[in-house]
Amino acid sequence: MPLDQTPDPSQQFASDNYSGICPEAWAAMEAANSGHAPAYGEDSWTARAADAFRTLFETRCEVFFAFNGTAANALALAALCQSYHSVICADSAHVETDECGAPEFFSNGSKLLTVRTEGGKLTPQAIRSLATNRSDIHFPRPRVVTITQPTETGQVYTLAEIRALSEECRRLGLALHMDGSRFANACASLGCSPADMTWRAGVDVLCFGGTKNGMHAGEAVVFFDEKLAEDFGYRCKQAGQLASKMRFLAAPWVGMLESGAWLRNGTHGNATATRFAAAVAGLPGVRALFPVEANAVFLSLPPAMAEGLRARGWRFYTFIGGGARFMFGWDAQEERVEALIADLRSLAVVAA
Repeated sequence: MPLDQTPDPSQQFASDNYSGICPEAWAAMEAANSGHAPAYGEDSWTARAADAFRTLFETRCEVFFAFNGTAANALALAALCQSYHSVICADSAHVETDECGAPEFFSNGSKLLTVRTEGGKLTPQAIRSLATNRSDIHFPRPRVVTITQPTETGQVYTLAEIRALSEECRRLGLALHMDGSRFANACASLGCSPADMTWRAGVDVLCFGGTKNGMHAGEAVVFFDEKLAEDFGYRCKQAGQLASKMRFLAAPWVGMLESGAWLRNGTHGNATATRFAAAVAGLPGVRALFPVEANAVFLSLPPAMAEGLRARGWRFYTFIGGGARFMFGWDAQEERVEALIADLRSLAVVAA
């Protein structure tokens, strides 16, 4: 259990959005709350946060801060497309299933072209097949590929897989965008540097998630090709994403990046998911739906077990793959995880 926390009987594992703010982010916000500072990103905290990203990624990059992941993804994709372009993504990608048409809205009509996948991973072959399927003027021209890292099923693209996708994108003249709402979990899983998983592998734009990593709100849009960031600030303003008190979106990133909390938080969530999956493996009627590679565990449960868990107060979603999804955040407490395991075991005995 992280820190010296007492067990929280209300802690749930339905989503890593349920968690509170981690101490490093909270302390930075408190520090930023002292005195006055210029508005709209002209403050020292915003500059310091942007520089922290440049240090983390070991390169010059343009950094913008948005309130949430939907806005970050939608605006980033809109910056890469014209209205007559299209974006290739997995059929389970968040931009396709859970952003209420925001990418199409902010791009004034760029169409999402989906690839059917088993675990949410795109392949070079799938990209080429879709991108070259039609070239006539009646079809929206493919311009961008977006990948989710980790995928919606909790699987992680390897560095080799990202490089292969990037190489295919270059051959086809496509930009590569990464939806990294759980980017920290992917880095922790691969044990690689942020640079190796992004620009060195050919990623053009990254949306780095802060909310699921222990912040109150805030995602960073990181352009590794500075030319692609031209006028992006205007897009943020027009979309209502230019915070007047920007320091309160930026300061938590200072606390997270400079202290290393971003990676510790991702590591803790991943490790908890792995322990949980191992503890329930082999229970009668329980089957893992996907490999556990980050902080998500998907379980196929008999209906009686699922109903029994809900009757005991546990929350979980079943919107991906039809199984129960359990997410483990930065603050996942060992006692609560053990309580969930104990309930699963007792319900499995009854169902057997």
